[in-house]
Amino acid sequence: MGDKDFGFETGAVARQADGAVLVSFGETMVLVTATASKTIREGIDFFPLVVDYQEMAYAAGKIPGGFFKREGRPSEKEILTSRLIDRPLRPLFPKGFFNDVQIIATVLSVDQENDPDVLAICGASAALEISNIPFKGPVAAVRVGRVGGNWICNPTLSQVQEGDVSLVVAGSREAVVMVEGGGNELSEEDLLEAIFFGHQSLQPLLDLQEELKQKRIRLENEKRRAAGEPMMITIEKRPVPELSVDPVLGQRVLLGEEALRQRMRTAGQEKISQAFAIARKKARNEQLETVRQETLTSLLEEFPEKIREIKDYYEALEKFVSRQPVFLQNRRIDERALNEVRPIHIEIGWLPRTHGSARFSRGETQVSAVVTLGSADDEQKIDALSGETFKSFMLHYNFPPFSVGEVRMLRGPSRRDIGHGALAERSISRILPPNEKFPYTIRIVSEVLESNGSSSMATVCGASLALMDAGVPIKNPVAGIAMGLIKEGDQVAILTDIMGDEDHFGDMDFKVAGSKNGITGFQMDIKISGVTREILRKALAQAKEGREFILGKMANALATPRAELSIYAPRVLTLKIKPDKIREVIGPQGKVIRGIQEETGVKINIEDGGLVQIFSADMESANQAAKKIRQLTKEAEVGEFYLGKVSSIARKPDGKEFGAFVEIFPGTDGLIHISQLAKERVKNVADVLKEGDEVLVKVIGIDERGKIKLSRKEALGHPLPEKKE
Repeated sequence: MGDKDFGFETGAVARQADGAVLVSFGETMVLVTATASKTIREGIDFFPLVVDYQEMAYAAGKIPGGFFKREGRPSEKEILTSRLIDRPLRPLFPKGFFNDVQIIATVLSVDQENDPDVLAICGASAALEISNIPFKGPVAAVRVGRVGGNWICNPTLSQVQEGDVSLVVAGSREAVVMVEGGGNELSEEDLLEAIFFGHQSLQPLLDLQEELKQKRIRLENEKRRAAGEPMMITIEKRPVPELSVDPVLGQRVLLGEEALRQRMRTAGQEKISQAFAIARKKARNEQLETVRQETLTSLLEEFPEKIREIKDYYEALEKFVSRQPVFLQNRRIDERALNEVRPIHIEIGWLPRTHGSARFSRGETQVSAVVTLGSADDEQKIDALSGETFKSFMLHYNFPPFSVGEVRMLRGPSRRDIGHGALAERSISRILPPNEKFPYTIRIVSEVLESNGSSSMATVCGASLALMDAGVPIKNPVAGIAMGLIKEGDQVAILTDIMGDEDHFGDMDFKVAGSKNGITGFQMDIKISGVTREILRKALAQAKEGREFILGKMANALATPRAELSIYAPRVLTLKIKPDKIREVIGPQGKVIRGIQEETGVKINIEDGGLVQIFSADMESANQAAKKIRQLTKEAEVGEFYLGKVSSIARKPDGKEFGAFVEIFPGTDGLIHISQLAKERVKNVADVLKEGDEVLVKVIGIDERGKIKLSRKEALGHPLPEKKE
């Protein structure tokens, strides 16, 4: 790929895993293993897939920090990459396969140019392909960037930073399976072009996986030939439950008796339809659960040995009933049109003591977004394989159990919370002002107060409004919307602003966020084998309509950022000093800067280039600190007049006086030679000046060593200089 080799290897390492592949690109290497349990855990009626991505410090020649000096809990990057691997793979496992499957991707070497995440996706697919785990692959993934108007496949980290868009595209031979990324207000056509540039670019990686699979078969056949065993035609996969297409529902279901299916439809279909007609989510779910329990109990009495088939068919029946109105009536569960957004309610500044806040409600989804502004000291330190960096913008998403009427322990953010927060953060980050213009650390917290789908996109809307309430000068407001898909054969329906049931029973969740000028963040997951260019084109066009509608509602509440920051937000004052003066401000062991901070109550941050940022609760304290810094870093200018204080009398080794040293401002002294004391000849310095005297002087020269020459004689009769703050 480009000027680098992309390689798959197997058979040399991790040979006891069901499948193990070593993926390399440049000098980045990832080992990916796939292993499945031999039996199904009792009571499991879902597919238990676990994906773990881990970055080993040694891969970058580092030793982990902390007391224990070893890798600990997963970092945010590791969690996000685990989710990135999971999402294109999960829909490709066969229905009814309930064995535990674990995929582990371990970064063994990293070259600081090529991100291991797309390698891990490709490696996971390849490991499954050569294993006996049933999998409807292969799939592959690439990263797409754009620099100078040109699309780049698998750009380097520096090219990603330079470019205006970055996305990961995963796909099969025929279709796109997963998309995730962000851009600088990207047009719908450009995004579509990027996605299918990526889909075309990943095709050779599918060829490599097929080649690897065939080599695996040849190697196995060599062993079988030597042992006198039958030859392998293809890799034998574990058996999965037999499925059949139900003629009424049009879905693949576990093979069961027609009498059971008929009895289920008679007992449950009408009741399910009536339950779905209930408008409120809580009441609807309660009624659906009642119908479910009644129907399952009734069927289990008649078919006690068919518990798995009964549960599977009931779920298929629920899905069928929920999707029926879309094609029969062009309406949805909640009676909305296919392109209709739920009712929106907005309240700005609802939390009085925060720096900025907004409550955004869309249907039965409600979030509270809160902005807090801080200093450079509040930046988040990121110690990654690619090096140490600092984040001045963070968005944290919280999804408490009460938001969906549940009870569970609070154990910190889940993988889902971190993933949703990252999507919203990516969508918002593109419209924030540069640090030079707005030198604050920004933290946004989104509290999901109520959820019925699309809470991450509600977070984007709420965060944008909270930033404007805080007075952050964002480029443009951003809104987010989740698009759904219902596909039955050749029939396709795109749904705008999907709610929870439409996400659960639908075929796609395509989240799109952006401003009036274009798209800033997006993420697409599907439950079918792939989506075509035409489906994505229609979804993006419909998403744009919905986004513009939401932006209009947001503008009615707050159209532009407030002119002033909250009275509770810190104030910042910036000034520039010469880099060689930094040591004067810091002082020995930080004594000087600590003294200024303690005396004025401010926080001071000094960059290597000499930019000084002073953060304070009020501008008066910031100005006091700035005055002290200016005094410490002032430099004498030839021809200027200064009111100074005699610090000492200058004497030769023999004790003869030849002038006086005068401190013209703190830390800066100059010499008045005896000849420059007065217009008349002076025999003794003490006749004119003594230590502690205030004296007006003029700078008449500065030599190459920085020594300042002063004159009292030329300052005689000159007015005292005005004091400068």
